[in-house]
Amino acid sequence: MAAPVPRGPLAVRWHGCELEPPRAGALTAATLELENAGTATWRARPHYDGVHVGYHWLDERGNPIVWDGLRTPVVGPIQPGARIRMHARVRGPLPPGRYQLAFDLVEEGRFWLAELGNAPLELDVHVAPRIERRLAVRGGHAAALEGQEETLVGEADAAAVAYLGDGVAPPPDWSRRVLDAHQEGYAVVGGAIAFGRGLLRKPPKALAPWAPGPGRVPTFPHPLLCPSVVRGVEPEWADAVEGLPAVHAPADEPWLYDGRIVVTARPRSGRRRG
Repeated sequence: MAAPVPRGPLAVRWHGCELEPPRAGALTAATLELENAGTATWRARPHYDGVHVGYHWLDERGNPIVWDGLRTPVVGPIQPGARIRMHARVRGPLPPGRYQLAFDLVEEGRFWLAELGNAPLELDVHVAPRIERRLAVRGGHAAALEGQEETLVGEADAAAVAYLGDGVAPPPDWSRRVLDAHQEGYAVVGGAIAFGRGLLRKPPKALAPWAPGPGRVPTFPHPLLCPSVVRGVEPEWADAVEGLPAVHAPADEPWLYDGRIVVTARPRSGRRRG
């Protein structure tokens, strides 16, 4: 852990880190031990002002994958020479794999201490898939659910729950695609809506934004229909669209809209499922 510490007003000496096993896209916790090795007092102020702990996720060659991660304020004032033990929030990167996790201090709006010659605290980390491959479903077309490539489970055993409207029929590869996305790190996954034949001459106009075709759309501006949600994440439900369950894209969790994840819908009511 020892590394050269520069002289000056802002300097840090890292003494250790305990990191809970990270999962892709999920929050985890780190317990850090660090010392104010400079001549200036550390102070953290509201609205991300002052000194905070931050981090970067780097690949095995040191290239940034996630720069400027979540912030945790240093509860102070921390006088020169003082040594503290503190907890920091960390969100795992996407996708799972081997990474370097680099902790640094940042004087908000000014500089990272690494820019002043301080060495960050770097850890070699294995990031695991976000969930195990256990998916449950509410609603849906019974025969289509029985034909899934990956066997569905009951909610008590599930790592994620998909909310399908009554009679909504997913193709056989649907469960695999949804679980792949969750394991990659996405907490909420939604996809495209095909419209069942023989019900109307053409799909309702309201479903036009969810037409099958495009792949991933990171800036998808509409709610996610027939979503699958990782257990422990509380979705913000939106008004149903043609009777299909809908959630707003979460602001604080990774989410995915993928037009290649397709279900066939037979909207019948405007009920919301939850």
